[in-house]
Amino acid sequence: MNEPGSGTAPLASSHGKHHITVLLVDDQPSFGKVIRKLLADQPDINFHYCAKAIDALESAERIKPTVILQDLVMTGVDGSIFDGLALVSAYRASAVTKDIPIVVLSATEHPVVKAAAFEVGANDYLVKLPSKTELLARLRYHSRAYLNQIERDEAHQSLRVSQQLLVEKNIELERLSNVDGLTGVSSRRYFNEFTDVQWRHAIRERQPFAILMVDIDDFKSYNDTYGHLVGDKSLRRVAEALKTCCRRPTDLVARFGGEEFVAYVGCALDGAKVVGENMRRAVQDAGIARTGSAVADTVTVSVGCASTSPGRGALLLPLIEAADIALYDAKHAGKNRVVAKEVA
Repeated sequence: MNEPGSGTAPLASSHGKHHITVLLVDDQPSFGKVIRKLLADQPDINFHYCAKAIDALESAERIKPTVILQDLVMTGVDGSIFDGLALVSAYRASAVTKDIPIVVLSATEHPVVKAAAFEVGANDYLVKLPSKTELLARLRYHSRAYLNQIERDEAHQSLRVSQQLLVEKNIELERLSNVDGLTGVSSRRYFNEFTDVQWRHAIRERQPFAILMVDIDDFKSYNDTYGHLVGDKSLRRVAEALKTCCRRPTDLVARFGGEEFVAYVGCALDGAKVVGENMRRAVQDAGIARTGSAVADTVTVSVGCASTSPGRGALLLPLIEAADIALYDAKHAGKNRVVAKEVA
């Protein structure tokens, strides 16, 4: 692999055991040969040489060296003098080479020149011709620091990706824990958390609060007749029907357990009874066929409603118990109906 204008191949492949890649940018081929010879017996160093200032940035972006040796003064294509510090600025402006260590090579040790080199972004300054020991020490030092930084950046990036994946997994786990896996409505756990928040809000704002308990009529006999797989499918269809009746953002339907569902609506008893009746009708209209029931030839539900306007110190549990008693009354009154109770 020959670099532009070099006529000199790299010492070795940039793959495998080679960790240090040096790019020398200098318009004197004889100096390039000297540096190449100094590095020839270093198996871990991959050497590239670029003789033209105009090709230097492209070469650096393509090779991605671990250190750049940049001559301070170079001759341009037209014979003009090219300031090597302009190339240092160009390296720093490139997204590919902005962090690569740059060692400026110069024939002078003038403090002003050195200061200018560091000002535009050079990492080090060497006077031509450095000794082999000093050259190797600086190449290894800067390359090692650069490679360590790359490793740290990659580790940090990997950590960020892992953290993001963990956050996404936790969000997904939270979502799954909030949803009943069989029916797709909210889980009982989420219902408890949600209504606890809404209950405190209702107390603060003095707003009505209603609970609806919904139970599929004679579901045990339905499972005995059709089997649990069909029973699970019917549970999902019932859940879908119930969800259509709770459209407000604060309404919530959850599976309470088995064939029983529970719902929260922020309204007084009359409104809750309307929602309950809508639920009863939606399930019946879903037309989930069944036989052997004294209630109807389709799957039906009984609904118990309870509502209150909670005051300070009021507890939610008595309201849920009242809704459960109302459901019990609906069952004993013949099923496929809604019973509502006001709670003081």
